[in-house]
Amino acid sequence: MSLYFDAVNILTEPSSGGSFKSRIYSSRNLRAPPAQIYALIIETSKWDRVLAEIIEKTDLLRLERKLNPLLALLLVHDHLIAKKGIAAPTAHVLRQAVERHKVRLRAEFVKARVRRGCASVEQLKTAVMREKREASGTDDFIYPRWVRINNILTTFDDQMRTTFSSYRKVESLADLAPEEDNRDARKLLYIDPHIPDLVAVPYGADFTTSSAYKNGEIILQDKASCFPAYLLLGDRGLENPWDGDLVDGCAAPGNKTTHMASLLAKQRQKNEARKQVFCMDASRVRSKTLQKMVSLAGADPIVTVLQGQDFLALDPTEDRFENVSGLLLDPSCSGSGIIGRDDVPQLILPKSTTLPPSKHGKKRKRQEKEDDQDEQETKSTVVASSISPSDENDIPADAVDQERLTKLSNVQARIVEHALSFPRATHVTYSTCSIHLIENEAVVERVLKTKVAREGGWRLLRREEQAEGLRKWEHRGVRVDRVTEGAVESDLTVDLSDEALEACVRCWPGDAEGLGGFFVAGFVRDLGNATPAVKIKESEDSSEGGSEDPEEWDGFSD
Repeated sequence: MSLYFDAVNILTEPSSGGSFKSRIYSSRNLRAPPAQIYALIIETSKWDRVLAEIIEKTDLLRLERKLNPLLALLLVHDHLIAKKGIAAPTAHVLRQAVERHKVRLRAEFVKARVRRGCASVEQLKTAVMREKREASGTDDFIYPRWVRINNILTTFDDQMRTTFSSYRKVESLADLAPEEDNRDARKLLYIDPHIPDLVAVPYGADFTTSSAYKNGEIILQDKASCFPAYLLLGDRGLENPWDGDLVDGCAAPGNKTTHMASLLAKQRQKNEARKQVFCMDASRVRSKTLQKMVSLAGADPIVTVLQGQDFLALDPTEDRFENVSGLLLDPSCSGSGIIGRDDVPQLILPKSTTLPPSKHGKKRKRQEKEDDQDEQETKSTVVASSISPSDENDIPADAVDQERLTKLSNVQARIVEHALSFPRATHVTYSTCSIHLIENEAVVERVLKTKVAREGGWRLLRREEQAEGLRKWEHRGVRVDRVTEGAVESDLTVDLSDEALEACVRCWPGDAEGLGGFFVAGFVRDLGNATPAVKIKESEDSSEGGSEDPEEWDGFSD
């Protein structure tokens, strides 16, 4: 029964930020497996309208005082929909509270299908999801499921011949929109034109039982979160591989880290020495998730996880970092840009009917005590120790005020500035899943004015220097905050040049690109603009057998 109490707790406790899935996998004292909790909540959210309808028509909440609306929704879902029914012993009081009404519940389930003119349960599911989209007003937005092919373990061609062999290719994201009563509607495939080895399939496509998913050959990763690694490593091939080691400074749960490793795998000759990727997260719990994600993706030979390591506490001059030439930074942010398919499910709950007043006898007091015990059980919390290829940046953090945004931007700027101090670093990417100017272009402007940036010769990677797919990306940086409705009011503007704004990459929630809000910018080191002291130091290092003359670097090679 802990599965249902844990699910109730996850849905009702205050958000600590981060993605919905990561909240589940990072929660403490979980008794049920995190994957089961996540699956229960997501599947129930697809059926909530009809389940609430059935619960109300059977008067279940009035008849069974032990059940609250959310718990009833989860239990009735498993009773009616799950193949194995309610995951609790037959004698458990809450399972019995549902199953003693099984005849009426199933009768109302059939009536709900008949009312919608559905010949099958699958058609009913499609109809209910359509009702949800129409009620939420999101019919015009396309939120597909993005799937990245992991080049460490497989290739794009191999996956087209196996996992996606039965899929029909379409020419646009709009073509992935669900088709009425079409069982084959999910067998559609869109090959992304901006990010190599990334495809999109219709919302609702399930890969959790596929061998490619279980083996880490495909990874579910939002398109926007693929931008940072691609911006950092570009379209380099076997003729022009990445030179040096890499650092992911804020890495959990690990999708961006494994994306870097995947891009490196495409650049490596068969017998060539592997480049090293260092990744870290200050939280030891999240670090365990990170390590499991790295292992599942087959990236252990490439990636070293520094568990519980705060990036700001790293010493850039340590010997182990002497060959680090690129850093990827995706620090904590407000999460204001996150929207879409895996937002925290806003479940439609059944309405309960209040019982008439009754005398408080011994039986009533005993009932209240039992109810209190059940309520306490629903307030338990959980710990997760497992991970699977997962979406990241799924949900927004709670609303933040201007003071909170300012604190976040201060930390973000410190993190980028620290990255620029790595002696041999030539490339740094900075990203957030925020739409706020103060966390994005304002951080870029602030960093470019720092001493370490000016003395090190750091500048933005221009649009024409970016990887081919990102050069074609239309949405760029802004000078004035575009955020209006429901957001923090701010008069903030930035004084970046038009060229600098063109160097910044933006994604906006709710547009035809099928993404949430996201921002990424690349910093590159141009030693022609460095101070004399830095030039002399680099020259000395080069003469001692270091990397090739940095002054010859001319942006990403496409």
